[in-house]
This record gives sequence, C-alpha cells and structure tokens, in this order.
Amino acid sequence: MSTPDHPKPAFVGDKAATTPRPPITVAVVEDDSRIRWSLTAILEEEDDLECVGAFASAEEALTHLPKLAPQVVLMDVNLPGMTGIDCVRQLTARPKPPQIIMLTVRQDAEIIFDALAAGASGYLLKPPTAGELVNAVRDVSCGGAPMTASIARRVVQSFNKVRPKTAETEALSPREIQVLELLVKGFAYKEVAAELGISYSTVQRHIESIYRKLHVHSRTHAVTKYLGA
Repeated sequence: MSTPDHPKPAFVGDKAATTPRPPITVAVVEDDSRIRWSLTAILEEEDDLECVGAFASAEEALTHLPKLAPQVVLMDVNLPGMTGIDCVRQLTARPKPPQIIMLTVRQDAEIIFDALAAGASGYLLKPPTAGELVNAVRDVSCGGAPMTASIARRVVQSFNKVRPKTAETEALSPREIQVLELLVKGFAYKEVAAELGISYSTVQRHIESIYRKLHVHSRTHAVTKYLGA
C-alpha cells in the first residue's frame, strides 16, 4: 500500500510513467506547389513528425523560420530569387540553427559541396520516397548526415582523392582522423562510438578537438574543410 510519504513506484508498463517525446518539428522550403504539398503530406502522416510551416521562397522562409524555430528544414536548392544554398548560409549563421536537408534533382559535385559548406547536414535527390524522407528527418535530428546513395558515393569519391595536407589537418591526431573519416561517411556520433569501440563522451571530446584544430563550428564545416584540404 502506498502512503503520501511513500507513493506507489512507477513501473515501465504504467501509462503515467511514460512521457511521450514531443514530435520533431519540420519546415519545408520548396517553390513547386505539388512537391511542397507532397512533402507536407508525408510529414503529417507520421506521429513523431510535425510540419510547422511550408514556404515557396527563401525570402519567405527567412521571414518566418526564426519564429517557428523548426528542428529540421527541408530546403530546395533551386528557388526563385535567393537560392536555397544562400538561404542555408543565412539560417546557419543565426543562433540555434536548424538541421537542413537539401532537396534537388541535380548531382553536380560543386553544388553538393557548396550546400554542405553552407551548413547543410544532408542531401536528397527529388523526389524522395516517403520512407527516404521520413528516415532522413529522423536521422538528421539525431546527428546523422542523410544522403541519397549516389550523392554519398560522390562525397566518398572526393574523399578518396589524394588531398594535399595543411597545417590544420596535420595537427589532427590519428584517432581524430578516424573520427572525421567516419563523419565524412555519414556516421552519427553514436555510430562512431560503436565503430571505434569508445564512449559517446569520448567521441564528443574528439569532435571538440577537431573543431578547435580546424577552426570550424559544425560537423559539416569540419567535413568540407577536411575534404577540401
């Protein structure tokens, strides 16, 4: 029997003991109304995702996104007026920027790296399937870097090219290089920890050191600087 001083303990099976996680908030920036509607409809089908806004231009998005503060933004590359890449640069320069997944029909290496250098965390070819889109949003919200397979291959091919070393990259320790190479391949921090057999907190310490040595402030900037070294 429970008393006011000794309340009944909560068990895993008790409904009162389980607090549902709030949904991942997502915004869409896409000028094609049919695609914009389709993306929004896919997001609204998922209980753990919430579409908080959909915009047809970068200018409109920049006006409203700071108030909505979505965790994830799906951003078209080719927008009327300001490009999606320029919009990403402005969003990521603000405090507490969202995770941004680029959506495009183009696979040009230059555009891919421009988007990543601007601060995007993922890159999907249009039109993504419902499964690809939903998984990408969940992945990026957990620290992943989702990419369509063909895009990931292009990134890996660029990574595999012989790159001249710089004073910054030479300052990285062998373990830091291992961590960075896994980030290049799209591993989330937990996956890096599992792959290298180290703790999550150790991965975070390595990443902080990498950022400091490369003079960057995000995983995307670290990866693009390493690839472009």
